[in-house]
Amino acid sequence: MAEPWATLGIDLHVEPTGPGLRRGLTDALREAVRSGRLAPGTRLPSSRALAADLGIARNTVADAYADLVAEGWLTARQGSGTRVAQREVVPPSGTAPHPRALTRPAYDLRPGSPDLASFPRTAWLKAARRALTAAPHHALDYGDPRGRPELRAALAGYLSRARGVRAAPERIVVCAGISHGLRLLGTVLRARGAGRVALESYGLDVHWRILAAAGLHTTALPFDRLGTDPGGLSAADAVLLTPAHQFPMGVPLHRDRRRAVVDWARRTGGLVLEDDYDGEFRYDRQPVGALQGLDPDRVVYLGTASKSLAPGLRLAWMVLPPGLAEEAAAAKGGVDMCGVLDQLTLAEFLTSGAYDRHVRATRLRYRRRRDALVAAVTARAPEARVTGIAAGLHVLLRLPPGTEQSVVQAANWRGLALHGLARYTHPAARAEPVDALVVGYGTPPDHAWSGALDALSAVLPG
Repeated sequence: MAEPWATLGIDLHVEPTGPGLRRGLTDALREAVRSGRLAPGTRLPSSRALAADLGIARNTVADAYADLVAEGWLTARQGSGTRVAQREVVPPSGTAPHPRALTRPAYDLRPGSPDLASFPRTAWLKAARRALTAAPHHALDYGDPRGRPELRAALAGYLSRARGVRAAPERIVVCAGISHGLRLLGTVLRARGAGRVALESYGLDVHWRILAAAGLHTTALPFDRLGTDPGGLSAADAVLLTPAHQFPMGVPLHRDRRRAVVDWARRTGGLVLEDDYDGEFRYDRQPVGALQGLDPDRVVYLGTASKSLAPGLRLAWMVLPPGLAEEAAAAKGGVDMCGVLDQLTLAEFLTSGAYDRHVRATRLRYRRRRDALVAAVTARAPEARVTGIAAGLHVLLRLPPGTEQSVVQAANWRGLALHGLARYTHPAARAEPVDALVVGYGTPPDHAWSGALDALSAVLPG
C-alpha cells in the first residue's frame, strides 16, 4: 500500500515544465537554485519522497538529481543526502539590493531599554517548561481578548502587593506594549466622545502621535520643580502622566498634585492614564505607590515587562475602571493579540517568586551603574549636573545653556549614542528651553559600562 504523500520527507514546492518529466524537473530545480529560492546548503527531499509528492516515478527524480549533481548545482554525499551546492547566488534582474546594515554605536546610552544581557534565560526557561506542562489544551486556542486568566490573576496579586494597585483579574487587559495599550485607549476615548488629551511637556513623541492618530487633540501641561502642573486640565477629557518617575525629567509628581489630578477626574468625569513604565526601580527608598490606588474608578494603570525583563516580550497590561475593560477588549478586535506561551510563562514567573528575585537583582545592578555615572560626571565634568531621583533606567544630565546640540553631535562622531532633551519636548510645551541629555544606563552590558562612562565624560563640557 502506497504511503500518503503528507507523511514523507520535507516539503518542496516545484513544478516540472516543458517536454518530458525528467527534463522538466531538472529545469525547475535548476531555476530554483539559480534564482536563490533554494539557498546554498538546503537539504532536498529524498528521491522517493519527492517522487511521491509529484506523483512520478522515483527513477525520474533520481536521474534529475544526478544531472544537477554532475552540473555542480547539487551535491550528494552518503549520510547527508542531496543538498544545494555552495555557490554565489545571482539575484534576478530588477531585484533591489539589500540595504546595508546600520552601524551599531560603540556605546549606547539612549534611554528606553534594560540590560538585555541580564535577561534571566535559565529561570525563564524553567518557568516556561512548568507553565507549558501545566497548561490545559484549550489554553492554546484563541482565548479571551483580555489575556490569559493565569496571567491576569498573577498580575492582580503582584500589582496589589508591589505597586499598591487595586486590581481584579476581570479589570486587567493584557496588551503588546504600552504603545499598543495607548492605541486601544485612544480608540475607546474617541468612541466615548472625548476630543482632547492633556500630556506632560516632556515625554515620548510616539505616545503623542498614537493619541493624535486616534483623532484626539493633545495639549501640553506646564512643568516645574514639583513636576507636571495639573492646573491646565480644565478643558481636557483625559490626561497621560508618568507620576512615579516622570520621563524624562526624572522627578515624581508632588503629593499635592497627585491629589489635584484625582480631584479633577472625580469632578469632571475625566480619565487619568498612568504610565508606570519603570515603577519597580527606585534605589534610595521604597517606590512611590501607583496613583491608581487613590481612585481606581478614574485612573487607568499601564505597566510593562519591557523595562524589568525585555521589550521583545511585547507584554504589557492595563488595569481599567469598571466597564472600560470590556471596551478595551472589544477594541482589540475580540481576540488575544499577545503570545499565549509568553503569557503563561510570565504568570508562572510571577507566582513562583522568580520575577521578584530578578527585579531585586537588577535593581542592585542598575543602582551601582547610576552611582558610577553620578561619580564620573561629578569628577570629570563639573559643568554638567545630574538631576532627578535615584530611580529608573536613565538620568537627566543638565548642561550649560546652548551646549546640548554640540554635545550630541560630538557624541555621534565618537560612536556614542546619546539623546538630548529637545527630542522629548512637546511642540506645545510652554517652558524655558533647557539644555540637557537624557542618559540611559540600562543598555550597555556590565563589561562595557566603564568604557561608556569614559566616552560620555569625553564629550561633556568641562
